[in-house]
Amino acid sequence: MSMDMRGLERAVAEHGRVARVVVASVEGSAPREPGAAMLVWPDGQSGTIGGGALEFEAVAHARNALAEGSDSLVSRSLGPALGQCCGGAVVLATEIYDKSRLASVSGNSYLRRVTGQADPPLALKRAAARNRSSGEPAQTQCQSGWLIEPIAPHLRPLWVYGAGHVGRAIVEMMAPLPSIAITWVDTGADRFPSEIPDSVTKLLAANPASVVRHAPSDAEHLILTYSHALDLEICHQLLSHGFRATGLIGSATKWARFRSRLRSLGHSDAQISRIRCPIGDPALGKHPQAVAVGFAAEWLSESSAAKTEMEAEA
Repeated sequence: MSMDMRGLERAVAEHGRVARVVVASVEGSAPREPGAAMLVWPDGQSGTIGGGALEFEAVAHARNALAEGSDSLVSRSLGPALGQCCGGAVVLATEIYDKSRLASVSGNSYLRRVTGQADPPLALKRAAARNRSSGEPAQTQCQSGWLIEPIAPHLRPLWVYGAGHVGRAIVEMMAPLPSIAITWVDTGADRFPSEIPDSVTKLLAANPASVVRHAPSDAEHLILTYSHALDLEICHQLLSHGFRATGLIGSATKWARFRSRLRSLGHSDAQISRIRCPIGDPALGKHPQAVAVGFAAEWLSESSAAKTEMEAEA
């Protein structure tokens, strides 16, 4: 399994500081494999390391670590004393993350000391070097208080607000594309289709504008809700939050009205001009699938241009 930086970034953005508990190593039978992880904050958690008494104790330990601000490695036997019947043993690494620490994590693998004062083991240094030089995937390993994990490839985040006809067409078109992470926002479960691709995160919010603060600062946004007032509020929140790109469905008349309202809310013309309205390729027409095709073509063109630029720099 790979370290999910996107999920960690979102949790830190929402909660400020979180504890990440990862299965660092396993001996014998265990409920989860090395790399399985969960995130813990004072009043909640996400993910799982296998449930049961092991997870219950790990969550309590993680909250203590948050209070103390310290990382740790803990080894536990999965026998009757813990109420587990696996019979093996696990080492759990608990680490505290905030924005500052996230900024220090880069590349395709993450090698760090979790506890103790020992130098990094040669085997882990070599694994990190091979990953940097040849792209050979690093496996989750823990030795002498040091832990190395592969980092999941960066996904280009797309947030779609609205599960109407156009929203559905765009998500259906975009979800199969590689290197994309779609967060789909609307006000109720009944507004979404019965089946949603595994790569899409459904997010219910009574006021979709309120979830803008949870989006990564490099996310791209499409605003396609049923309400002009809600569209305007999402635009306002995004201009205050920051984004890579934003598109708004609508006519020239709607956009002229929105520009005026956004100015009155304190946004400059330069900021407002970063929002694109309409989206897609108007020459293709207004049919939901036509809008989706136009947007997908733009997305793929930008992806191709970015890849070409990176290859030229290399």
